[in-house]
Amino acid sequence: MDQLEHLEYNTERSALHIPEYGRHFQKMVDHAVSIADREERNKTAQAIISVMGNLQPHLRDVPEFQHKLWDQLFIMSNFQLDVDSPFPITPQETLSQKPDPLDYPQNAPKYRFYGNNIKRMIDVAISWEKGDKRDGLELVIANHMKKCYLNWNKDTVDDSVIYNHLLELSNGQINLAENKDELTSSEQILKYNNQQRPQNKKHQRNNNQNRKKRF
Repeated sequence: MDQLEHLEYNTERSALHIPEYGRHFQKMVDHAVSIADREERNKTAQAIISVMGNLQPHLRDVPEFQHKLWDQLFIMSNFQLDVDSPFPITPQETLSQKPDPLDYPQNAPKYRFYGNNIKRMIDVAISWEKGDKRDGLELVIANHMKKCYLNWNKDTVDDSVIYNHLLELSNGQINLAENKDELTSSEQILKYNNQQRPQNKKHQRNNNQNRKKRF
């Protein structure tokens, strides 16, 4: 019964500032904070840093990694540990500051199956002067759009649909409705895609067999 009374439950324990290091590391840091003698406190801090570095020996002696370990030590002590750090102490406000949100690309959200690279290619084509070079690029873009469409739809698509999408994505600056050169036929694209899939599976199967032989 006495043993049950001395059991510690996680709900009764203090929060772990860096859970990856576990409860024992947190207790060592708490002990270091409680040491009154500064010299002894410095020795204890150095010992804790050494044990932390042993968890990743290949990075232990890298200066940038050492700085990171000292930052983590101060975080685990809730910045209450007063020791002589070999590195500038990073302010708590800096470490707790949230990073700026990333701006995700929002190009062509209406036709996601084309991907963002298509919109970038269209922007490049628009920036070029009209001529044979731009005409060739516009035709390449239209053919690539057709391939992307058939990867998504896997049925068939009329060239006029691709032209309308290209006109819309280019804000009316690329109009291939009067184009005399036909795009690659849907049958050719689908046939090529079907030929590629078994080869990829065969290549993957050969790799798996070679991996099994190796082990």
